[in-house]
Amino acid sequence: MPAPSGERATLSRDLADFLIELSIALHKHAMYPEGHPSLAPAAAAVTRRAAQLLEDRATVSLGVARNQLVIEGVATDPKHPVLRELAGRLHRHHLGAITFRRGVEEGEVADALRTLAIEAERTGQPLGLGDRARLTAWPHVQLHALTYERLELTDEAGPAPEEGDARAAQLWVGLARAALATAPEDTRPTPTEPAVIAQAIDEHSKAGTTAYDQVIVGYLLQIAAELKTAGSTEAAALRRRTSRLIRTLKPETLQRLVEMGGDFAQRRQFVSDAADGMAVDAVLDILKAAAETSHATISHSLVRLLSKLAVHAEAGAAPVRLQADAALREQVQQLLAGWTLPDPNPGAYGEALQRMARAAPAGTPRTDHHATEPDRLVAMALEIGTMGPRLPAAIGRVVAEGRLAQLLDALEGGAADTAAAATVRAQIATAAAVQRIVTREPIDFKLLERLVPLVGTVAAPPLLDALATAESRGSRRGLLAQLAKMGAEIAPVVVARLDDSRWYVTRNLLALLEELGPPPPGFSAAPYMRHTDARVRWQAVKLQLKRPDQRDEALVAGLRDQDPRTLRLALSIAVALQGCPDAAVPLLVNRATDRALPGDLRALAVRSLGYTRAPAALETLLQLTAGGRTLFGREKLPAKSPELLVALGALAAGWRRDPRALARLAIAAASPDGEIRDAADPPASRS
Repeated sequence: MPAPSGERATLSRDLADFLIELSIALHKHAMYPEGHPSLAPAAAAVTRRAAQLLEDRATVSLGVARNQLVIEGVATDPKHPVLRELAGRLHRHHLGAITFRRGVEEGEVADALRTLAIEAERTGQPLGLGDRARLTAWPHVQLHALTYERLELTDEAGPAPEEGDARAAQLWVGLARAALATAPEDTRPTPTEPAVIAQAIDEHSKAGTTAYDQVIVGYLLQIAAELKTAGSTEAAALRRRTSRLIRTLKPETLQRLVEMGGDFAQRRQFVSDAADGMAVDAVLDILKAAAETSHATISHSLVRLLSKLAVHAEAGAAPVRLQADAALREQVQQLLAGWTLPDPNPGAYGEALQRMARAAPAGTPRTDHHATEPDRLVAMALEIGTMGPRLPAAIGRVVAEGRLAQLLDALEGGAADTAAAATVRAQIATAAAVQRIVTREPIDFKLLERLVPLVGTVAAPPLLDALATAESRGSRRGLLAQLAKMGAEIAPVVVARLDDSRWYVTRNLLALLEELGPPPPGFSAAPYMRHTDARVRWQAVKLQLKRPDQRDEALVAGLRDQDPRTLRLALSIAVALQGCPDAAVPLLVNRATDRALPGDLRALAVRSLGYTRAPAALETLLQLTAGGRTLFGREKLPAKSPELLVALGALAAGWRRDPRALARLAIAAASPDGEIRDAADPPASRS
């Protein structure tokens, strides 16, 4: 490897200054009472720093660990007193990240700082465990929750995690949420299966999103450092899952991530930490990726030797496993110290290493001298395009022994229009083959993705059977993704299975129908909008709202539903459409005046009333903006509240031609309160 070209990668000056400014401002808001002269300049300084950063990027996101922050793929020093205090305060609020978007204003920053400055211990309610609406209260500042209800690294029930366990669990769940790009309003538990996370990282890497790669790299760097010294039960689970993730990633994806990890010094430290803590197979994958990104040549024969040591460490005889494991890690560390051999493949040296790589592990009996014969028969048949009488049996043996992936490789590498290729394709492209894959745990989704297009629509029944019985959320997510790729042709098969007694099966099938596109002619999800389970009703209403001919019925059903999530969905659609059917007006009036509902839901209902022309809507808006009379008999507004501001905006948006509405808006326009004046005269209504 070449000599290091510089010091370890650190934060750029502008990012470091921004974090320092943010920490100082948050400390001031926690120390001084509201209205103190030091607070406004502090918020202004943070806004100014953020604006400078956002000149050449759309967003700036910083991830939160217990004692450090991760920004643009670089973790801050956990010993830095100012940044450590900032990370600790955010961590105590169960926040996983903060995002600043271009256009951020001083008022938003000041309000966000006031919210964050309140210590979680004082209120007993961390922001990340509270109302999700508080996390998205600002247009250009967003807080992302990371709750400990989602820490599911082990299956065994046990006591509360120790600090090291929580740290390991937090790192893995943070990586999972970052990889899957989970939306902050998504209340579903985050899948933590390595195969699902690897698939998400592979797909995002194809898009070449630098910010996404930097966040993933930041978590991988922290995980490698954690595994270097960790020894707890959760750390062992983290080690296994990280190794499975590295193995599952495509080589080009892993190489891209390692390249994003900073300069040579930082990449070398990453490989060194991995060599100390990760499983041996993951160590080899990371080593090869680091060599490629550093343009360093490693002898192919040495790679073979290290691979052979890995085989001994994983599956060799018991007496030599520990020795092989230690030898491999020692060789990797020595290689990192300096690889200077001029010829990476000298003759005698390469031949010796090649012989060692071919040798079987000591103490491992050889049970079948002709184990590869079926593979050879199939490869020869595909190469020459001619089939013999032994070909079907050879194909069956290859599949039975679990080498279907190699068979697909051979099929894709040969001529596709020969009799042999047709025989191979017909024998492996069956529903039974799909059934065998989905009944094994964990499901090989990469193999499934290659096989299902060959099988066609007959693959749908076994996939749907597996979806109904899958216990892992990651497996269900992967099966739904695979079924969605099959398109609308399988919609009739899905519809036929909707009347299942298990609510989660019906919910998943409705979600799948939404992904498949237009449903079959004559199908309606209306019966499921009256299901006993709220989660099924929400999915059915969501599906029906996307169909113009069913939208009014779905909107009424959603407004009538007592489930807050379904009601929020219907109210949001009513606001987005800027209108609703006449049958929905009484429901909107009821929701707008129901004090038992959360304030944000009432506000949505009030705003929707502004888009209707029903007299009942006007009467309700006038009622909400009536505050009685003054001592001189003049009408006045009620005390300022979110409902009042929204109601004034609704009157201004839809009822400016009504004399009573104009009179109420005139009172608001004369108010000394700027927010009330702005609500009565929004920009959209000004000419």
